[in-house]
Amino acid sequence: MTPLYYDLHLHSCLSPCGDEEMAPGNIAGMAALCGLQAVALSDHNTCGNCAPFLAAARAVGLIALPGMELTTREEVHVLCLFPGLPEAEAFAAYVYARLPDIPNDEAVFGPQLFTGDGDAPQGREPRLLLSAADVGLYDTAALVRAHGGLAIPAHIDRPSFSLLANLGFYDPAMNFPVMELSHRADETALRAAHPELEGVRFIRNSDAHRLEDIRDAQNALHVGVPTAEGVLGALGLSKN
Repeated sequence: MTPLYYDLHLHSCLSPCGDEEMAPGNIAGMAALCGLQAVALSDHNTCGNCAPFLAAARAVGLIALPGMELTTREEVHVLCLFPGLPEAEAFAAYVYARLPDIPNDEAVFGPQLFTGDGDAPQGREPRLLLSAADVGLYDTAALVRAHGGLAIPAHIDRPSFSLLANLGFYDPAMNFPVMELSHRADETALRAAHPELEGVRFIRNSDAHRLEDIRDAQNALHVGVPTAEGVLGALGLSKN
């Protein structure tokens, strides 16, 4: 088994809260400088910058996964990771069709920027990507799995946009065997407060929205094969 240092929750300039310097090439370069080996782009409710990100990350020797930070109907953030671009883009189309048609106010949220190869600007997303999609939390794990991916509730220790903050509990019927903690989270205290999390595995990511938020390599997965599929397999996604 090969240990890989990972960060699977990175936002680009396409996220309404993402800094304009978070272009895919800049992210990939900073991730490599930080000693990361496996990375994923997970913008809010979109995979629109995943193609240039995958290319940029692979150019600097990183294992790269396309992803999304889905906002469910309950306003819970869920990290959705996929083995390849076709699966991610199919899921993104499903989600986009279920977003409310609310325009982005750039004066409030900033521009939502598409980029191409070499971080060349390719336009703006007009619809606000922070909105909740009409996708229920109890349906999310199976829906992402049907698209070949893995769903991971994001930053569950945070006081907003998290499973525990918004619902107050975890129901195993939601079927999330892996969840994300913030880097400062106290895992022992969280498990003591929520015994229903017994058997759930935790990972930690940066949730970076600025280049300086990308953290030096700290967390590792032990993978059988150093590929995107290997990373998902190490997180518990089977091929069956």
